[in-house]
Amino acid sequence: MLLAAIPSPSVSGFHIGPLFIHFYALMYIVGIALAVAIGRRRWKAAGGDPLLVDDMALWGVPFGILGGRLYFDATTPADIPHKWYGWLAVWDGGLGIWGGVLLATVVCVLVLRRKGVSVLTMMDALAPCLLVAQAVGRIGNYFNQELFGKPTSLPWGLRIDADHRPPGFTDHALFQPTFLYELLWDLALAALLIWLGRRGKVRSGGLFALYVAGYSAFRIIEESMRIDYSQHFLGLRLNFYIAAGCTLAGLVWFAVLQRRAPSPAAAVPAPAAEPVGSEASEAPEGRREAACADADIDDAEGAAAPAEADGAEEPATQGR
Repeated sequence: MLLAAIPSPSVSGFHIGPLFIHFYALMYIVGIALAVAIGRRRWKAAGGDPLLVDDMALWGVPFGILGGRLYFDATTPADIPHKWYGWLAVWDGGLGIWGGVLLATVVCVLVLRRKGVSVLTMMDALAPCLLVAQAVGRIGNYFNQELFGKPTSLPWGLRIDADHRPPGFTDHALFQPTFLYELLWDLALAALLIWLGRRGKVRSGGLFALYVAGYSAFRIIEESMRIDYSQHFLGLRLNFYIAAGCTLAGLVWFAVLQRRAPSPAAAVPAPAAEPVGSEASEAPEGRREAACADADIDDAEGAAAPAEADGAEEPATQGR
C-alpha cells in the first residue's frame, strides 16, 4: 500500500536569495489572483465595471486575513504563540475560513453600498471565485503536511512524515488527505454554481447562499475525519457545529431568496466606457444573473483546473 500512497513533498518552499518563500503563502497569493481575475470577467458580463472587483479585493483581502486570524484565535486559543504579537502571527497557527469570509463580506458590503451597487448580484458573481481561491489555498496545506484525516489503508492515502504526525498517531504512516477532498469539492461546487447561474433561475443572492450551504455541508463530513488539534464540545469538534449552523443558515437564506419577488430594476452600474442608460445597466434581474454566469466559463475552469486541491517562519500554518 505504501507504494500506492500519495507522497508528501520533501520541501515546504524555496529561497530567493536570503528570502524563504513558503509554498503555503504562494498558493494563497495565486488563489486570490485567480479569484480576482475570474471575478472581473463575471462582473463585467453582468454589466458592471470590472475595476470594482479590484477595489473590493483591496479591502476584502486584508480584512479577510484579519477575520480568519481572529476566528482562529477564538476557536483554538491554545495554539496562539506566547508573544505580544501572537494573535496576529498568521505564519504560526493559521486562519479560519469562516471568520475570513464573514469579515471580508461585511467590509465589501459597506464598499458596495457606498457605491450604490447591488450587493446580492456581486455576491453571486464572486461565489465561485471564492471557492477557486479556497481550493488553491488547500495546496499549501499539502506542502505543510497538515489538515489530514484519520489513518487509512486506501491506495490514495497520504504519507505523512513522522515529525508531522499528531500525538497518538505516530505509528501510522498513511492518512486521509482531507484537504484534497475539500479541494476537489470546492472546484466541483464552483462549477455547479456557474452552471446554475447560466440557467438564470436562481434569484439574486441565491448562488452565494448555496456557496455557504454547500461548502459548510462538506465541512461537516471533513470535520468528522480530521485529527488535527481542535476545541471540542460534547465530543465533537467545534468547527463541526459551526459547519452545521452555516449549512442550515445557507439553506434557509436560499429558500427565502427564492420565494422573494424579483427586483423590478437592476442595480449594476455600467462600466465607465458605457452610457448610464445602456442596455447592460437597465437589464432585468433574470437577464443580469444569466449574463453574470455566462462569463468566459472555459477560461475560469481552465484557470482553476491546475489548482486542484491557511508563510514566514514555520510551516505550521493551518487553514481551518
